[in-house]
Amino acid sequence: MALVIDVISDFVCPWCWIGKRNMDVLAGEFTIVRRWRPYLLHPAIPRGGLPRDELVRQKFGSEERARDLAAGVAEAGRSAGLDINYALIDTTPDTRDAHRLMRWAGGQARADAVAEGLFRAYFSEGCNIGDAAVLADIGAGAGLDRPLLEDLFAADADRDIIDAQAARARELGVSGVPTYVFADKFALVGAQPVEYLRKAAQKAAAAA
Repeated sequence: MALVIDVISDFVCPWCWIGKRNMDVLAGEFTIVRRWRPYLLHPAIPRGGLPRDELVRQKFGSEERARDLAAGVAEAGRSAGLDINYALIDTTPDTRDAHRLMRWAGGQARADAVAEGLFRAYFSEGCNIGDAAVLADIGAGAGLDRPLLEDLFAADADRDIIDAQAARARELGVSGVPTYVFADKFALVGAQPVEYLRKAAQKAAAAA
């Protein structure tokens, strides 16, 4: 019987990618089903996104502090086998459309592949994952129907659902991502090491 794990995340969070890599290891040991749930780290960002340097000034106060933090994140990424390159990122996007793509991918059992594509495109390639064409490429690369995606992105289908689900996560007390909810029983917050994920999975499986 598969262990269901709700993954509450945002695709501009590097720790969510690092956490995914650790969860991938867990998936080699347990039969798990990941249900990807939306979270908006920057809910006020306009639909076209913001220049990253502008957001950095707003959030960290200085480019120097941002560089110091980014260096630590990049090192953590390398330890997990990931290439996180902030120098390539020009735009911090509104991620609602990325979450829409994930919602559609989940219905086609392609969510894990799309999640990996989103993280890689943003953090390793510097792509704007708020752009519909970029998202259609990522979805098509994971096996989704590109013309259908283009039609869906041209409309606002499911955008209200994403907003409602992200708001609900905050109402339930989620204040940081990634957050993992194991079998609707208990949660772990942060990019936890594999051994912590393993213990949580064992506990959830025993409770079930």
